[in-house]
Amino acid sequence: MISEDLIFNVSSKAAFNQAALSVFKHQFKHNSVYRSFCDLLYKHPSDVKSIEQIPFLPIQFFKSHKIITKSRLEQVTFSSSGTTRNELSKHYVSDLNIYKKSFRQCFQLFYGDIKDYTILALLPSYLERGGSSLVYMANDMIKESNQTKSGFYLNDLKALKNTLLKLEKNEQKTLLIGVSYALLDLIKVHDFQLNHTIVMETGGMKGRRKELIKSELHSILKRGFGVDKIHSEYGMTELLSQAYSKGKGIFESPPWMKILTRDPEDALCIQPTTKSGGINVIDLANINSCAFIATQDLGKTNSNGTFEILGRFDESDIRGCNLMVI
Repeated sequence: MISEDLIFNVSSKAAFNQAALSVFKHQFKHNSVYRSFCDLLYKHPSDVKSIEQIPFLPIQFFKSHKIITKSRLEQVTFSSSGTTRNELSKHYVSDLNIYKKSFRQCFQLFYGDIKDYTILALLPSYLERGGSSLVYMANDMIKESNQTKSGFYLNDLKALKNTLLKLEKNEQKTLLIGVSYALLDLIKVHDFQLNHTIVMETGGMKGRRKELIKSELHSILKRGFGVDKIHSEYGMTELLSQAYSKGKGIFESPPWMKILTRDPEDALCIQPTTKSGGINVIDLANINSCAFIATQDLGKTNSNGTFEILGRFDESDIRGCNLMVI
């Protein structure tokens, strides 16, 4: 049994590596899908001496398999967006307290006490479909903020505009977190000049608008909101942790989460720092599902532990996933 203390009290690189290897052994033993994947790669805990040698499960498995450790029952099932039910990733979460501890501690680490902020969530596409881990997180943040003006905004952009302007007038620290297309819709309603508000985008256009490269999107949003930086949240259905960028697309992750890159031509080869490739995530909060995930994102890591997201693989670029027949 892996304790939460092992995950959330990581304080050094050595402690993280030791914790990751312990979680790997635990999931090899107790997660039947992950065990089958490791067996097909002929990877056994006795062969794995470093985190770079740990097998990373292709994220597509969350669409085709139930990824959960033995003897655990899910409290909730989070699902991704998709055009058909078969395209949805599903994350079976057996302990919501771990998720809450992860995102609460992470926000505290990067932004301070949630009670200092009014939280305005502009997440219409997530609210409309249900089953979103992001909505769950935002709802908890709204409640924890204990601010009367905190809340969700679906389609009433004029009401959101008025709330923002009132909060600005009162010099109230505010976090506006929104999906990209909805933030673009909001700055069409009003030309802002925000001095006390963090604007944080999460996710893409969700089919509502033409996709933009990040630098172009942020440039438009900075002008529209009158801010010098656009913050970003990097998270996904399949993870219980998030990384945050406070500007320029440079992300930092909490101590229990680490980003590696893999060779685009060899899915099993972890690359040196600063080299761009496929993003692999170690999320120790995923103790009851799978903590080692090969995503479809492209990016690069930096020597100081930060990382950047450069884009996504096309389906035709995904290599090393022919093991999905298990």
